Amino acid sequence: MFLRYNLFTILWAVIIFLLILMPGQQFPELGNLFSFDKLAHLAVFAVLVFLMIVGFTKQHQYPRLRQYSVLYSMVISLLYASVLELGQSIIPERHANFFDMAFNLMGVILGYLFFLIIYKLSFD
Repeated sequence: MFLRYNLFTILWAVIIFLLILMPGQQFPELGNLFSFDKLAHLAVFAVLVFLMIVGFTKQHQYPRLRQYSVLYSMVISLLYASVLELGQSIIPERHANFFDMAFNLMGVILGYLFFLIIYKLSFD
């Protein structure tokens, strides 16, 4: 049952892995800080956390994971983002970037806020 509810999360994590570790590409710039690349980091990690919280909440195989779904989702996503960001150092034309990690963190928080808006507020 765990895989059933977390399949989309796993697939999304694989997509993030493939996108982040691809050789460097030119992204359209929207300014120094708010480039397309930064907004992409924000969006992909918001989706990852949202999917992970939903999947962990719906599964019944691991009660502790269900009970602390938000905490586990945010910690796992931040660790994953950190590993991927550091892993960019070994990819040609890529490098670890503090601002990428900051936007990953903001994406994690945004994903949690989306979860609250869609699931928590809709049931009140």
